[in-house]
Amino acid sequence: MSARITPGRLRRLGPVNWAVWKVVSLVSGTPDAHLFSTLGRAGGTYRGWLHFGATFLRPGGRISRHETELVILRVAHLRGCDYEMDHHARLGRRAGVTPGHLARVLSGPDAPGWSPRHRALLAGVDDLITTKNLAEGTWSALAAHLDERGLIEFVLLVGQYDMLATTIDTLRIERDTFR
Repeated sequence: MSARITPGRLRRLGPVNWAVWKVVSLVSGTPDAHLFSTLGRAGGTYRGWLHFGATFLRPGGRISRHETELVILRVAHLRGCDYEMDHHARLGRRAGVTPGHLARVLSGPDAPGWSPRHRALLAGVDDLITTKNLAEGTWSALAAHLDERGLIEFVLLVGQYDMLATTIDTLRIERDTFR
């Protein structure tokens, strides 16, 4: 299927969004980070989304960078979002996600080898993606490992990448090629 909205360039993106696209493409090792060259066409809305999405990838949250990548990869897997999987498998490696971790993420929270914290995070992803809510037992398991701020961050993190998968799928954003 072809993209419903084609990626933009300088004229369509404007100078700020074009510059962001160029930097993201360079850092990602792709000639065209299609997500950014497509969403950049939304102007200020795009920059607001960038700011919001970047908060999950910065240090200082209650969920470590490594755990954030495990969560994102589980969302991408459950949503069948190859674009997210491509990028976050690469980003996850930088955050210490080994091929063994990735295989267990694909198997799910019941795969052997997870810590209780990681099992709770992945089970939370499964609940939120499949039911759009957290069962009481899942909430309790997460609350054993996360404070109130961490619980809020977790729900927002899963929701952000679920929304992003919806956007990617609906707009039919083409997967990137990597150098």
